Amino acid sequence: QVQLVESGGGLVQAGGSLRLSCVASGRTFSRYAMGWFRQAPGKEREFVAGISTIKWSGTRTDYADSVKGRFTVSRDNAKNTVYLQMNGLKPEDTAVYYCAADSNGYTARDWNEYDYWGQGTQVTVSS
Repeated sequence: QVQLVESGGGLVQAGGSLRLSCVASGRTFSRYAMGWFRQAPGKEREFVAGISTIKWSGTRTDYADSVKGRFTVSRDNAKNTVYLQMNGLKPEDTAVYYCAADSNGYTARDWNEYDYWGQGTQVTVSS
């Protein structure tokens, strides 16, 4: 069982930055692929970014086209934490952001692939 707790959301003006954090419980965090998703009111949950640990060779990341070049996902396995650095925020980035863990260890864009979810953190970008 893995518990995920997000933090770092808030209200920011367009063009600003936020850094989301997601702390996971458990001793096998490095084996999980971690994903960030978001859901705006009236819209479906969508993939934002994902990161997996590649044994002996670092990490693999993936980004939605809408955030590529603005958002950066990273992880610190020693701290059981995954981060989402969000720069150049736009009003359309407003949503509840969730982190999720996939026990298969491979990043996936389909939210159905993920086994564990955090409670979400609200990000609001004003114009």
